[in-house]
Order: sequence, then C-alpha cells, then structure tokens
Amino acid sequence: MSSRHWFEDTAAHLGAAYLRYSFTYGTAQEVNFLIAALELKEGDRLLDVGCGPGRHAFEFASHGIRVTGLDISKEFIEIAEKKSTENTSFICADARTMAYEGEFDAVISLCQGAFGLAGGPSLMESQLDPDGLILEKMTRALRPGKKLALSAFSSYFQMRYPSDTDEFDAGTGVNRETTSIKNEQGESVDTELWTSCFTPRELRLLAHAVGLKVEEIWSVNPGDYKKHPPDLEHAEYLLLAHRLQNGEKK
Repeated sequence: MSSRHWFEDTAAHLGAAYLRYSFTYGTAQEVNFLIAALELKEGDRLLDVGCGPGRHAFEFASHGIRVTGLDISKEFIEIAEKKSTENTSFICADARTMAYEGEFDAVISLCQGAFGLAGGPSLMESQLDPDGLILEKMTRALRPGKKLALSAFSSYFQMRYPSDTDEFDAGTGVNRETTSIKNEQGESVDTELWTSCFTPRELRLLAHAVGLKVEEIWSVNPGDYKKHPPDLEHAEYLLLAHRLQNGEKK
C-alpha cells in the first residue's frame, strides 16, 4: 500500500515526548479494565494495533500477557524496542496490510492508535473505508470466539463540543485539528491531526460487516474506562466484540 500515512511525520517529531501528554497517564486503569473485559489470563497472546511507544503493551506484559505491538512509526517502534521484555515484541508495519490469521487471544487498538487515524486526504483517496479495512485485518488476527477492543472518537461529542481549532467534515466523519506539538527538546511544529469519528450505530455496522459480534459499546474518556452506556458527554466510545465462530449467527 503506497500511500504514506500522515501520522508518520507527526510521530517522528514527537518521539518519546508522546508519553508526556496527559491522555497517556491513565494507561494502568485502561489495561486493568480491558484485562477483565477481554477475559485475558497469563500466557495469552495479544496484538496491540497502533501501539505507539508501547505504553499499553508494557502494561499488559506486566500481567504476564504476551504482547505483539505494531505501529507505522519507526520512531515509536525504536523507542518501544529499547524497553522490550520477554513478553513483548514490536513490529514497524502498516495496519492496513497486516496478514495475521487467527493467531491472537485478543486484539486492541486504543486511543486512535491505528483505527481512527486512517482518515485524511491521501488515505481517503486510496481506500474507500481505511478504518473498516483495519478492523477487518484486526478481526482476521483473532482466534474464533476471542475478543477485540477498540476506542473511537464520538461524532456526537465532536459536534456537541466543537473547538476553534477543529474542522469536522460531515461528509466523511473526519475531524481535522490544527495544533502545535513539541518534541523532547521543546521544539514546536504546527501540524494537522485527522481523526475519524463514529456513532455507535456505525461501529456496530462496521463490526457486523467483518464478522464480529458486538458485545458492548460504552462511553469512555482516556484513563476512565467504565461500563457506561453510550451518551453525548464522553469523548470516545469503547467497542467490545468477539470474532464469530463456525455456525454462530451474526
């Protein structure tokens, strides 16, 4: 797949400074919640799609879960590899081209690590539904009956609480944020962040199309994962679903 991902340059500038942003501070709470929701146990294999510098991967690994982290940013993967443990491995790759087949006990994509970051001009031009393609690849990576969790920005929240630095495209559901990001040296650059936004209905339809059975959709905020019904007041949705088994009805 030839289209360069817009996030690669952003990640290259951020580097380890990514871990200083406040949305990363709730990693332990998110992982503890997901271990229970995904019914994970020690020794299980988990695929972290869009793992970044590995913040979730290392937290899962500390519970004895074997984690494969995948990210399109070589800078993020290099940071993660420097801290790699016996329970973690990291791969620099594009989630749109993953070729895993039934290898994992759970698959995640959190904080718009891959799912949700596939919008933007160059990517939308090369693929009708790049986020849907990533979800399809994630589903294939699962063993039948095993679970997937992903977070997604809420279209409702984005429209209810617009920002002066955001521009929401109602036709594509993609939000463009203009912002400045700082690297470890404190150097700022202006950048545009393109994030796909969703409604619960859209998430259910996408999941159904790729062979997932939705178990729950909750409204959450980073670092505050709870079993809260979908609403208009939370920035994200958290989808929990499992891959259909032979003979199981959608």
